[in-house]
Amino acid sequence: MICDQLNDGYDLVEPQAPAMLESLRAFGYNIQTAIADLIDNSISAGAKNVWLLFYWDGSESYVSIMDDGKGMTEEELVNAMRLGSRNPLDEREPNDLGRFGLGLKTASFSQCRRLTVCTKTVNQNSVTRRWDLDYVSQTREWRLLRSAALNSEDRLSCLDKVQSGTVVLWEGMDRLVGETKTDDSKTHKRFLEIIEDVENHLAMVFHRFLGRKNNLQIWINDRLVKPWDPFLTNEKATQWLPEENLYFREDKVVIQPYVLPHHSKVDQLTYEQAAGANGWNAQQGFYVYRNQRMLVAGDWLGLGLQRDEHCKLARIQVDLPNSMDSDWSIDVKKSRARPPAFLREDFKRIAKLTRGRATDIYRYRGKVIARKSSASYLFTWLKKVKHGKVFYVINPDHPLVKEALNIPIEYREVIKALLRLIEETVPVQQIWLDSAESLDKQSQPFEGEPSREMIEVMSQVYKALIKSGLSIIEARKRLTTMEPFQYFEELVNRLGE
Repeated sequence: MICDQLNDGYDLVEPQAPAMLESLRAFGYNIQTAIADLIDNSISAGAKNVWLLFYWDGSESYVSIMDDGKGMTEEELVNAMRLGSRNPLDEREPNDLGRFGLGLKTASFSQCRRLTVCTKTVNQNSVTRRWDLDYVSQTREWRLLRSAALNSEDRLSCLDKVQSGTVVLWEGMDRLVGETKTDDSKTHKRFLEIIEDVENHLAMVFHRFLGRKNNLQIWINDRLVKPWDPFLTNEKATQWLPEENLYFREDKVVIQPYVLPHHSKVDQLTYEQAAGANGWNAQQGFYVYRNQRMLVAGDWLGLGLQRDEHCKLARIQVDLPNSMDSDWSIDVKKSRARPPAFLREDFKRIAKLTRGRATDIYRYRGKVIARKSSASYLFTWLKKVKHGKVFYVINPDHPLVKEALNIPIEYREVIKALLRLIEETVPVQQIWLDSAESLDKQSQPFEGEPSREMIEVMSQVYKALIKSGLSIIEARKRLTTMEPFQYFEELVNRLGE
């Protein structure tokens, strides 16, 4: 046999089935990205609904994903279960979300040892195929089984409720539950937390499908998944920067930068939800979409730009056609993308513009335009640099500071010493650490305090301004350039009445 092969000029070297399938489990999926990959297939099949079921039963726990798409014939199902069912170099339909012909298998194997798919087309009986990694390991052959596992048929019966569609069943979920017992409360809690993680991920990745009427609906254990819009496009205070179209060969990349509203411009619930699963600081950057499906959620795409607290309101939408997959180095998991060298400078330019605008909004708390047209803004604290080191001092020109020092000289030195002590002991390092750990949980000025306390402080500043010679109207205007009184213009305008 070997001599015959050598005489033919080649060796026929097929991969060993057990080794190959076990290796495919290490593609780097987590359960969120794995399920999103399966939903891509449902969308490509024209599904209007996708139902996810997470069923807890210790080591016998399972997950099923069913859709009401067009389904598959038996021949199509066998091909779909084949490793590398399509050549990634083949030209795809413009709306096709696939590329490598591996997603169904690699995504599933990353989570389970038994993958069963049952499908049917309109007016046809259902057909079933199953990969069982333990069975393949025993037989050492590429044996695709033609039936569900014993006692698993009922888990596929949900397909009877639709005219056409497909159900994917994951069993033997060793990566998620292992050999745990049903009464293992710790693992059960983690199982429930994973359901929430999956919901958040799907709400983000497919938000442009979920946000349109009569389009896709995703259900998790009978609960409808609501879309998460990273750009707050329905908020009036969201800034839409100019859209740009970039061309690479015959392909067009559409870029829409946004600067999200400052905290003071939206209600607390909206602000907290807009932070996303990873928090405001981690969600800044480019959001890359391919055929409306999100690939990358908040990343500066290797352009040499760092995540910065001041830029956390900057989010940029990028739309790619699937003809650019190779140019953008899109991987099997559809969770990574990098712009081609030809476009990097344009992306960096757009990023810097958006980051600059976001920094203005962050620093001046949504009052950029108003403050540019009014008197210079008056800060309570000033940043200083000496011998290359940064430190902070209380602004001696603040009217309340001036008034505090306008007292008999025997008390004035005490006040000066107190102010100096406060300046020298600002806990900068502790503030930095606390901010790094919980960027979105920093208290706002007078947040949660009785309004009368804020009004008392405001009144004292107002009186100091009047004593300095300003008129009532001038004093009010000056207060609107001071933090935090610019957020309480209605109260400011009542001073002096």
